Order: sequence, then structure tokens, then C-alpha cells
Amino acid sequence: MAAKRRSEMMEETRAKLIKSARKAFAEKGYAAASMDELTAEAGLTRGALYHNFGDKRGLLQAVVNQIDAEMAARAYAVGTQAQNDWAGLLAEGVAYIEMALEPEVQRIVLLDGPAFLGDPSQWPSQNNCLQTTLRKVEQLIAEGIVKPMDAEAAARLLNGAALNAALWVAASDHPQDVLAKAVEAFRFLAGGLLATPDR
Repeated sequence: MAAKRRSEMMEETRAKLIKSARKAFAEKGYAAASMDELTAEAGLTRGALYHNFGDKRGLLQAVVNQIDAEMAARAYAVGTQAQNDWAGLLAEGVAYIEMALEPEVQRIVLLDGPAFLGDPSQWPSQNNCLQTTLRKVEQLIAEGIVKPMDAEAAARLLNGAALNAALWVAASDHPQDVLAKAVEAFRFLAGGLLATPDR
């Protein structure tokens, strides 16, 4: 019973730090966010941050993982509303790209994330997205909708295209203009995988 309570307290502490950091990183950016301010906001100490995340960078990774998981869930929800599996796969990619217009996603995941955590394709959260895309591509190949090819290669290229399009939108001085171009190009590139064009 005591072990369970301790585990719950640790989860509460982690959740408080992530919530506080998410707010601070969104408002000020990772570099300008003070560890003292964000721990005080959470009603905790720097020691709690170090114990749970190792350092500020570890906390950023946790925040990015949380937001990225939310993005994936939102994109999936959009995909489930599509008329068929192929349209759903495209809709998920487009939804992910469109989220690059959201200030929190833009600043934390697409600008500060790569700057301080390195290549996004290596993040654990991106690997989860890749596995979801891979399963969908395998299904579409089995149904004859997508050309017979290496499913992992196709999934990696689709995910990479959506991620890089989102990074481009986030870094642009004219994100709305870039979004339209990025979505159009993503659709054309993905369409090349179809066994029968114009599906």
C-alpha cells in the first residue's frame, strides 16, 4: 500500500513538473524558461526536477513526448473520419502538418525540440507514430490499394515527409502560405504509392 502511494506521489510530481514546464516552454521558449520559476510554479524544488527528469533537457523530452502523443492521437481521430483507409492515412499526415500552425506545437515540438533534443526522427514518440503508419501501410498493401513495396520504407518516407513539412511550416515567416504548398506536395508524393492513381 505504501509503495502504491509513493508511486502515485511520484506520478503527481512528474505531472506537475510537466504541466509547469509546458506552460513555461510555450510562453518563453526552452532557453529562456527558468528552472527555478517553473519548479516554483509547480510548488516543487529543483531537486524534484533532477530526481524525476535528470535535468531541464530531460524535462523538455517529457513535454515533447506528451505533446507529440497528443498530436498523434488528434491526427488519428481525424483519419478515422475519412471515407476509406487511404484517405484516412492522408488525412492523418495533413492533420499533423496543420498542427504546425499551433503556437505551442510550433515552439516546443518543432522549433525548440529539434534545437535541444536533436533529430526528431530519433525521438521515442516519433517511433510510435512510425509503427502506427507502418501497420496502416501494410494493411493497404495487403488490400492492393498501395503498390507492393517495402512497407517500412514507405512508412518512413510518409512520416518523414509529414514531419519535415511541419518543420518547414513552423520555421517559416509565412506559415499559412507554406502550409498550402506543403500539404499539396505531401498529397502528390503520397499518391505515388497508390496501385491505381486517383483513388
